[in-house]
Amino acid sequence: MNDVYTGGCQCGAIRFRLEGPYQDASICHCRMCQKAFGNYFAPLVSVGEAALTWTRGKPKYFRSSNYVRRGFCEECGTPLCYEAPDGVGLAVGAFDEPGRIAPTVQFGVEGKVDYVDHLHELPERVTEDDLAAAPFLAHIVNYQHPDHDTHEWSPRTEPADHWRPTEEGV
Repeated sequence: MNDVYTGGCQCGAIRFRLEGPYQDASICHCRMCQKAFGNYFAPLVSVGEAALTWTRGKPKYFRSSNYVRRGFCEECGTPLCYEAPDGVGLAVGAFDEPGRIAPTVQFGVEGKVDYVDHLHELPERVTEDDLAAAPFLAHIVNYQHPDHDTHEWSPRTEPADHWRPTEEGV
């Protein structure tokens, strides 16, 4: 049972199951991965010989190059996978327990943002530490799908009085 991993997107429209040992867990710093994840890097795990099953829904794909296509949830935009001739990689952050999958190598380091190596030096705060500056945090209702499989999925809709940014951003 240790080699069974589940995961999915933020909204729950897509869920997956990986059975068997994965091949490699990595962080990719290439510019394509930065843009695909909207982040400094992309944490990915190679499916390898493990069995990947999309248990609810299927990703929509964007072809980011002549060899690579990237899967994401059409409903919420969560990045889910990277597919290339050498195999399929899954987004580590999309797993229900991402802490079980530790990266062992970094790729695309020519695109690494210089300060990434110093992120661990930044001051740390828990979410509740920001309540004075952002009091709305005390009243957040989480619309994300839980970090486990569910029998049913229905999209959550936001209430009509939900806060929306203005053109000025506030």
